[in-house]
Amino acid sequence: MLAYFAKSIVGAVVVLLVMSFIVFGLQSIIPADPARAIAGPSAPPETVETMRRQLGMDDPVIVQYGHFLLRLAHGDFGTSVRTRQPVLDDVRQYLPATLELGMVSIALGLALAGVMAALQFLIPGSGSIKLALVGVGSTPIFLSALLLAYFFWFRLDWLPGAGRLAYLDFAGPTGLNVIDGILVGRPEVSVDALQHMILPALALALPIGVAVGRSLNGALHEVMRQTYIRTARGKGLSEAEVLFRHGLRNAATAPLSMLSLQVRLLFGNLLVVERVFGWPGLGLYTVQAFASADLPAVLGVAIVFGILYILVNTLIEIVQTMADSRITL
Repeated sequence: MLAYFAKSIVGAVVVLLVMSFIVFGLQSIIPADPARAIAGPSAPPETVETMRRQLGMDDPVIVQYGHFLLRLAHGDFGTSVRTRQPVLDDVRQYLPATLELGMVSIALGLALAGVMAALQFLIPGSGSIKLALVGVGSTPIFLSALLLAYFFWFRLDWLPGAGRLAYLDFAGPTGLNVIDGILVGRPEVSVDALQHMILPALALALPIGVAVGRSLNGALHEVMRQTYIRTARGKGLSEAEVLFRHGLRNAATAPLSMLSLQVRLLFGNLLVVERVFGWPGLGLYTVQAFASADLPAVLGVAIVFGILYILVNTLIEIVQTMADSRITL
């Protein structure tokens, strides 16, 4: 176990270094000038040049990258061009909203995957179910988000389709509104937070549910034909006991691997969904940073997303070893 974690930490450092270099290199091809953005569009050229020297933009690229890594090692992501605040402070402000939405989306996606796999497993010859799954899985994330907002918010007015909370003056201890509402004894805040979260979480959960559900269905069909399943049935176990005690656990490896891939896609989908629903998280923050050529903010969020994905991927690998003893860390 210790060797696995040591290897994971080394691999994570290497991945983050490569990712930081790639993202940092984008500033050389993006037609934007952070010095001009900070100084203002009407600032004279002398002021812009002074700002470039203060930012170290006159140094060679390798020197700039070295300074960036040195600041990163000290937890300094730089200062946002758009908000004029340290990027780390902005990340602390917007990260809880993204974490809350992401966790609910993954949980909802796994629930949908279980329902879809059960429907396919119990009704294997239903072409309509397969057609519906293919249609949902093929829909671009921006289109599904817009359709959900149009029908359930604009047309039917069943659910709120913008923002995160109606209680604008509420500030909880953790930043996770659903949990904070329970902690401070205000269940109405938790209910309102869930209502605001349903549509963006559902938009993010649909591709997860379809992909993981189809993977789980295929793995179940393979597992349920194995000899130990016939042995379990011969012992008099009910079909439900055979499915849950022997089938799901042995079929979990492939769906968990698919979940790891979907989590990676989730970070990209967050940018679209948070923009559509006005969700005040890191996705919306990143979109606004791109629009403002805010390179420090983009770099900081990329590093944070990379760390989150590595942590989630490590957790999924550990769960895989718990589900299947044949897999070792």
